[in-house]
Amino acid sequence: MNAAWWEPTWLIARREIAERSRAKSFRIVTVVLMLAVAAAVVIPALVGHHQKTEKVGVLGASDPAITRAALEAGRVTGNRVSVAPVASLDVAHRLLRAGTLAAVVVDGREVLIKQQPISGTSSSSATFPGALAQLVVLERRLAPGTAASALTGGTGLPVRGVQPPPRSVASRFTALGVNLLIYIVIFFYGMRITQAVGEEKTSRVVEVLLATVRSTQLLTGKLIGFAAIALAQMLAAGVAFAVLAVAVGSHAIRGSAGGVVLVGALWLVLGFGLYCSAFAAAGSMITRQSDAPNAALPLLIPLIVAYSLSNSALFGGSSSFFHVLAFIPWTAPIAMTTMFAVGAAPVWQVLVSALLCIVATVGTAKLAGVVYQRSVMRTGARVKLRQVLRPGAA
Repeated sequence: MNAAWWEPTWLIARREIAERSRAKSFRIVTVVLMLAVAAAVVIPALVGHHQKTEKVGVLGASDPAITRAALEAGRVTGNRVSVAPVASLDVAHRLLRAGTLAAVVVDGREVLIKQQPISGTSSSSATFPGALAQLVVLERRLAPGTAASALTGGTGLPVRGVQPPPRSVASRFTALGVNLLIYIVIFFYGMRITQAVGEEKTSRVVEVLLATVRSTQLLTGKLIGFAAIALAQMLAAGVAFAVLAVAVGSHAIRGSAGGVVLVGALWLVLGFGLYCSAFAAAGSMITRQSDAPNAALPLLIPLIVAYSLSNSALFGGSSSFFHVLAFIPWTAPIAMTTMFAVGAAPVWQVLVSALLCIVATVGTAKLAGVVYQRSVMRTGARVKLRQVLRPGAA
């Protein structure tokens, strides 16, 4: 493939981008996507920001600065606070594990909480333990009543959990949204690609195009155009997600939840690349626009199965069967994102599955190219796959 081959391919890609970006459906989907991103970030933050009573234990000598810090931390985070002494470290651990206490200040040297905090949140003044850890230090340094105004997210007491952190609930809910996004993007663009190819074929536009370019150039250009449009929408959604998450103090981009976002983004790209050429091939085999959904449905079945099982795996425990789905390229985009979110798939398994998906994408693209080339000019009855793949078929 030299420069001469790519020149008409890029022209076709630019034509697709111009046509699809002007379409009303593109604007509608973009708006809906932005609203979905806003809801996914803002609603959990609003629901989780109700006022509650935080009970703080104090182990060691009584220190008025600790009491003032606890009350100020409650005011800063919008919670009521009660402070009580704790008899011993064992009692503190027991009360924290039971959820009776939100935090325990030990000898004014550290803050204990129930579970080890997510990386990047232990020093955040947006959380009650983080604000408490900083305000204890500030109350000792500054005049009473002025510590809250100096709260900037700086260094405070170390915050330690008495239990190791499980895979956070935030990561599971993040995976829930990421899986839905992967499903919607592949489903929507898969149907659009099938319909677009079928539309060109049934309107005989493809005959005019193939008089000047090769079928491989036409197919490649169309897929590049659709990929560019999808990427633009995903980038816009990603930027909106990050900005809103930072603005509302969401945990969706921190710790394990942030890892889920990155893995989900990887699988969104890999899944789109795997499916899009197959949808184009399916569109080339139809002879009526009304046949497009029926042609695309068999390709969507693996994705539908993976998405249907993902919620159970996220909140009810993953099965060996679902773990196997994470290594099958057609179900991996959703299944592997889910397995990573629940902590059942380490990074090396994600990379192995991604490599298998890339290999499958190359094979699918080659097969789709053959199907497209042999069926896009056929008219009359609907073209069957075995007819196209039969040796000697043209």
